Amino acid sequence: MREEVQQGLYYDDLEPDVRYVHRPGRTMTEADDVLFTSVTMNPQALHLDAAWAATQPFGKPLVNSMLTLATLVGLSVAHLTRGTIVANLGFTEVAFPHPMFHGDTLYGSTTVAGRRLSASRPGTGVVTLEHTGHNQDGDVVARATRTVLMWTREGHAQQEGGTT
Repeated sequence: MREEVQQGLYYDDLEPDVRYVHRPGRTMTEADDVLFTSVTMNPQALHLDAAWAATQPFGKPLVNSMLTLATLVGLSVAHLTRGTIVANLGFTEVAFPHPMFHGDTLYGSTTVAGRRLSASRPGTGVVTLEHTGHNQDGDVVARATRTVLMWTREGHAQQEGGTT
C-alpha cells in the first residue's frame, strides 16, 4: 500500500503569481485573544478590558494584531510550508488596514511574489510570500510579506537520505 504524508509544497512547486487560498478560516474568539495577549505579556487594555475598550473609537475590544498575523501565517502552513520550510528569514510590509473583533472569522490567501535558488545553501530556495487576510465580510484585515527558505524536492530527498 502506498502511503501519503500531508505536507506543504516544495520550492519547485510554488509558482509566482498564483493565489493559494487557505481553508478553513479561523473564527477569533475572546478566549483566543485573552490567552494570546496574556501569554505574550501584552497588557494592552484594548484586548483585555471590554468596559474601557467600549469608550475607545471602535467601541469594543480588538483582536490582538499579533494574533491576527500569527493566525494568518498559520493558515498557510498545511497548504504551503509544512515539512518543506527550512526557516523563516523575515517579515516586511506588515499592515492591519481593518480591525478584527471577537467573533470575526479570518480567511487567508498567499501569493508567491518571487523565488530564487539559494546561492549559499544548495538544495534550497528563497521564496517571497505575500499573505493577505480578510474577515467574513471581505474586509482586508492583514497583509504581510514574508521571506522563507524552502527545500527543493531534490534537496530535501538528499537531506532525508533519499526519502521524502
